[in-house]
Amino acid sequence: MDTVRDRYPEHFRRFGPQRLPMIVGASAMLALLLYGMEVLGFFDGKLLSGMGRLVEIAGLMLPPDPGSWAHARAYGMALIETVAIALLGTLSAAILALPVGLLAARNVTAQRIVRFLARRSLDTIRSVDILIWALIWINVVGLGPFAGALAIMTSDIGSFGKLFSEAIEAADRKPVEGIASAGGSHFMGIRFGILPEVFPVLASQVLYYFESNTRSATIIGIVGAGGIGLHLAEAIRTLELQQTSFIILMILVTVAAIDVVSSQLRFAMIGRRAGPGK
Repeated sequence: MDTVRDRYPEHFRRFGPQRLPMIVGASAMLALLLYGMEVLGFFDGKLLSGMGRLVEIAGLMLPPDPGSWAHARAYGMALIETVAIALLGTLSAAILALPVGLLAARNVTAQRIVRFLARRSLDTIRSVDILIWALIWINVVGLGPFAGALAIMTSDIGSFGKLFSEAIEAADRKPVEGIASAGGSHFMGIRFGILPEVFPVLASQVLYYFESNTRSATIIGIVGAGGIGLHLAEAIRTLELQQTSFIILMILVTVAAIDVVSSQLRFAMIGRRAGPGK
């Protein structure tokens, strides 16, 4: 029987001249990394000296305490508002991004100019961070959860459009060709040939972004877009560290619960797509 060394001799050779460019490139990247860390102050001792302060702050945050029942109730309502902001923003973005993703997919849109405009529009939206969108919408519609939902929706349209178009382009063409051979239109090929195949993938992406946007809704709440973020910023500003840890713990539990539910939904969709006999 041939050994692994006999079957793959190139992987067991000594370093030769053909590997010199790879070694030089890896060394240059390592040197650039170390130089960047030096410029940013990784090696001046600030991190090590700050570890003691970090331990001290962590001790002051324990045990988590809302302070009073009124505070706990306010935090709970604000957390529900945060989840609602993330849910509405994510679903709205998915609905609006689907037609744009179809326009950006090569196997759906034949006109190159339409695909180009759709892709560049998605790139433009995606290049602006969600925090910037939150500040923009706050100036447009005012403070509150409505601005937060609009910020998440706008930011996710660019991401969903790109992900949806890539999933659609990777779909199997055989169902579409079968519908076309039976006399079906291009629209019917998309409706009954492409969308049923890619729907579990699209739904999985939406569920993941919902989980991620729950955290994002916390951040944009700090700038006035509603939700638990405002309470978190206030607790940090006033050095109420036990309340800060209580709010963080609430967010962690909520995100973990959403992750569990999302995983169950994804597995259910995949199993239903595969069928009982597969």
